[in-house]
Amino acid sequence: MTRRMAVAAASLALVAGGVATAATAAPSRPAGGVASDFTAVTRGTAWNLVGKLQLKFPTYHTEGIAFAGDLIFLSSVQILEPTVKYPVPQGRYDRSPGKGIGHVFVIDRKGNLQKDIVLGEGDMYHPSGIDFDGTSVWVPVAEYRPNSAAIMYRIDAKTLEVHKQFTVDDHIGGVVRDQATGHLVGQTWGSRRFVEWNLAGKQLASWDNPGHFIDYQDCQSLPAHKMICGGITNLPQTPSAGGATATYELGGIGLLDVHTHELLHEVPFQQWSTAGHVATRNPFKIKDDGNKLTMWVAPDNGDEGNGTEILTYQATVPATQ
Repeated sequence: MTRRMAVAAASLALVAGGVATAATAAPSRPAGGVASDFTAVTRGTAWNLVGKLQLKFPTYHTEGIAFAGDLIFLSSVQILEPTVKYPVPQGRYDRSPGKGIGHVFVIDRKGNLQKDIVLGEGDMYHPSGIDFDGTSVWVPVAEYRPNSAAIMYRIDAKTLEVHKQFTVDDHIGGVVRDQATGHLVGQTWGSRRFVEWNLAGKQLASWDNPGHFIDYQDCQSLPAHKMICGGITNLPQTPSAGGATATYELGGIGLLDVHTHELLHEVPFQQWSTAGHVATRNPFKIKDDGNKLTMWVAPDNGDEGNGTEILTYQATVPATQ
């Protein structure tokens, strides 16, 4: 394990206080790690809600979450003017740009706001899924429409200094930093395609998402070229259940290999927030402790239910000898 990987793992483990963490270590799986434990998760795995941390400030529409030592980073978009679908596409765009403000909130473990970092330029105001690499938090900020543009930002987790890393000629809805290569891997609108860059922004690869079950919203880098993502699909209903406007939120978690471009394991997740959203709606992070998985999500907007709450779930998977 590299020093960066060790720091990243330790940072997740330090999220205590307001956010529940795994308690007693269970028997270890030989392969170890989130990827190994997650492959033992099934539709029948019991996920128990073990903690809620209510955030004590306006959070708007939450997008991604990352843990760095004693701090929690939460990306969010404040909508000032919603996008509007065009009757027919105009150039490469299917909707107006809308207006908004991109935020990355820096929060202590009791849910108090320490700093509001405003990111974006012009029509690029939508932060999305984020990742912490042990030193920096990576944040893409895009236009709120497909086939658009984005800026990749890097925030120093200690100084909170913001660096504009590079721009991308597409909507980027989330990013991770591959622990094996140091490259960045992002997903486009609806996570239908993945893109890999070096830190200077040179595109190295691009591939279609092998999964069609959910749209990944927030992901996390794992060792050995792996990434794990939480997400959601809004499914239309039958006429008797309200029709296409009464959509059903289907949540899920997927494990992918960014080297072979394979989907390794995927399961639905149907736990619900205070406001009635599926828990994996947007912000998502996970860690392992023996054969126990702990997951953090924050699906509710600031103006819904009890406001944004960071929910902590735990699940125990079979230990292998």
